[in-house]
Amino acid sequence: VQLQASGGGLVQDGGSLRLSCAASGRIFSINAMGWYRQVAGKQRESVAILTVGGSTKYADSVKGRFTISRDNGNHTVYLQMNSLKPEDTAVYYCNVVSLGVGYWGQGTLVTVSS
Repeated sequence: VQLQASGGGLVQDGGSLRLSCAASGRIFSINAMGWYRQVAGKQRESVAILTVGGSTKYADSVKGRFTISRDNGNHTVYLQMNSLKPEDTAVYYCNVVSLGVGYWGQGTLVTVSS
């Protein structure tokens, strides 16, 4: 399974971005798709998770501002990020769990300027 993330960039405080992550390869059964982020020197943290059953889980810091969704037909997961804050600045990684195995995308940098 290969994951290609895109959509990162530079945005001002209060702005919006939409991240996309397309999965390709031998995809049999996706259990969950999600987004994580990492700041240099800190651990990678979960931002938003979407299970195959449609359940979502968000980090408290992004609730009400970020929305995760997926396009089942294209095996693509999205992260709509609104009301961005400087503290959202990080490298964002998509993750797909398929048959119990986790796969990571290459990361896309999001920078929010104050």
